[in-house]
Amino acid sequence: MTIHHGSAHPPKYQRLAADLRRRIASGEWAGGGRLPVETELEEQYGVARNTVRLAVDVLVNEGRVVRIQGKGTFLREPCRHDHRVHARPPVRPARRGPLTPSGEVYAAEAEAAGRQLTVDFEVAAVRARRDIAAWLGLRPEDTVMMRRQLCRVDQEPYAIEESHYRAGLAAGTPLMQDRPVPGGDERILAQLGRTETTATDHLTARMPDPSEAAWFGLGPGVPLLVNTRISSDRRGPIRVVETRYAADRARLLYELGDGAAVG
Repeated sequence: MTIHHGSAHPPKYQRLAADLRRRIASGEWAGGGRLPVETELEEQYGVARNTVRLAVDVLVNEGRVVRIQGKGTFLREPCRHDHRVHARPPVRPARRGPLTPSGEVYAAEAEAAGRQLTVDFEVAAVRARRDIAAWLGLRPEDTVMMRRQLCRVDQEPYAIEESHYRAGLAAGTPLMQDRPVPGGDERILAQLGRTETTATDHLTARMPDPSEAAWFGLGPGVPLLVNTRISSDRRGPIRVVETRYAADRARLLYELGDGAAVG
């Protein structure tokens, strides 16, 4: 097996990485199988060892394979966890009910998949980011209360969820305790007279910063999916929830209308 040369082509290591991707996609090393060692790939493709290492580095950075010291390079088994981002039908009901608590959704999805969800909590008073301040009707330098949930599925880092509240709304309530709130955050908001009835989602993607990459355990080529939800009631915005998912292990499913969705 050879890699054809030519000045019009990408570097050899990129062409080798592309062919290894093709072989991975074909199922050649399915089920967490081990890739050939460097000497085998050198012989198969007729290239130098440094070319092989650079090509495998590309696949490691993309999150496709993982190097295990002393054992070799293995296909990273896709272990995606589905999260259903529920949307209301386009026709508004006569009377709006509260939105489903996100914590209940996460727990139910993990249980249905036969997996274990664990969540660690952190709380802090922080300076409002410019976009969050605008959504909450604040000035960028104003303080907001931030409640962070670090979610793991089967002990693998899965999502970082951060809820941002006006300081006057959340301060002194269970929302600012670093532990689960019985009945969910939504129950406390309802007790405060702020029941979330509508929400707008902003779905984007970006590369992680160093701290995010470290927590998720990501290679430098794996992006984050970022879902930002601004929830409101008739009085106006209540909170901004930003949830960040590792793109190599999460799939967001949006359901519209009343019919059953196709999984």
